[in-house]
Amino acid sequence: MLLPKMDCPSEENLIRMALGGVAGIGSLNFDLAAHTLSVTHQGDAQVVLSRLAPLGLGAQLIKSEPIADGARPEIEPVDDAGEARTMRRLLAINGLMFVVEMVWGLLAESTGLIADSLDMFADAAVYVLALYAVGRSVELKRRAAHVAGWLQVVLALGALGEVLRRGVTGSEPESVAMMGIGAVALIANVTCLVLIAKKRHHGAHMRASYIFSANDVIANLGVVIAGALVTWTGSRYPDLVVGFVISVIVLIGARRILRLQ
Repeated sequence: MLLPKMDCPSEENLIRMALGGVAGIGSLNFDLAAHTLSVTHQGDAQVVLSRLAPLGLGAQLIKSEPIADGARPEIEPVDDAGEARTMRRLLAINGLMFVVEMVWGLLAESTGLIADSLDMFADAAVYVLALYAVGRSVELKRRAAHVAGWLQVVLALGALGEVLRRGVTGSEPESVAMMGIGAVALIANVTCLVLIAKKRHHGAHMRASYIFSANDVIANLGVVIAGALVTWTGSRYPDLVVGFVISVIVLIGARRILRLQ
């Protein structure tokens, strides 16, 4: 399969989500440099192509070859109990960090921390939905991922509104708090990525969680950098910019989830 516009790991994750629940899918082998994907599967290759076409990556079927006689794709068994344990840990981490970042964001007048806290809240909601989805049908898992995507949209728009409000009324963000709490949130999200990495291929709900956590790491780095720039320049604008950027990142993550069929 040729995917000319596939060139980053986030698009790889998006493809894995799009193919979640397709009967007979075995292994997915990505070559980002060559923009190709090899799929071991049962059934018609056009079914796979039909799932990838809506993603806008220019999916094209290069060739389709039968597997050896008697061979079958190896489909990884789903560990529902393991998924549930992972989800509970992720929920605890994100729920705690939502409270910490929201409180400090308000005290420090930082739109970056406030936006990041809303992102944490959205992730906590994702994990609640994922816990509901564990052990249920593929369709229910997909619905859970879509609900999470819409929640991301709502909270991202709320964060954008806060950026606009503080941009008009003014603010004095505390850079030390931004850097310190941002660093704590970064550690928390790296921990989340480690916890979920081995289970991100177990359905759309798990891959949604992985995409959200990966986005969070980028957002946390942005908050830390913005805090340093506030100290260096004495301006509030780096904080407003990072708040805006985090909100956009949330919207992009939501869009990817909502495009899944």
